[in-house]
Amino acid sequence: MAVPNRLAQEGEELVTYRFPTGSLGLASPNDLKRAASPARTNKTLWKVLVDFFDPPQADPVCAVCIPPGAKLRIEGLPPRMQKDWGVGATEDVTFTQISASVNSYRDAFRFVNGRQMRLQELREGLKVQVLDLSLAEEWSLEGIREEFPVRGR
Repeated sequence: MAVPNRLAQEGEELVTYRFPTGSLGLASPNDLKRAASPARTNKTLWKVLVDFFDPPQADPVCAVCIPPGAKLRIEGLPPRMQKDWGVGATEDVTFTQISASVNSYRDAFRFVNGRQMRLQELREGLKVQVLDLSLAEEWSLEGIREEFPVRGR
């Protein structure tokens, strides 16, 4: 199962989210709200019956891609993580990739103290703000689509 994706924008507010694939990634809170609340329409009895036996599929939540080198701010790090990693509740980090291996979890955050934490180690629901993409490596949406193809489109 592939997840649709797009590039992040500077100033954007994101949250950590567990996608149906089981992977933890970044998503827009607006996309999550839209996916959680289906459109309300007046339905006929026939449409209610059809939907009961063949429920409509919700639009998938779009994964937001961050290029390596981007500056981010993470909010809401749990107290235990703060103690274990020597960080605060809110931290400015650099987005990085810790491996060149394909089909592996390689996205990570580098804290100011030099420690790196894989995105998969965070909990769901943390707020992440995109501060600066100017130091990010040159990425294109086509490059992302080549590396992470979306099937079923």
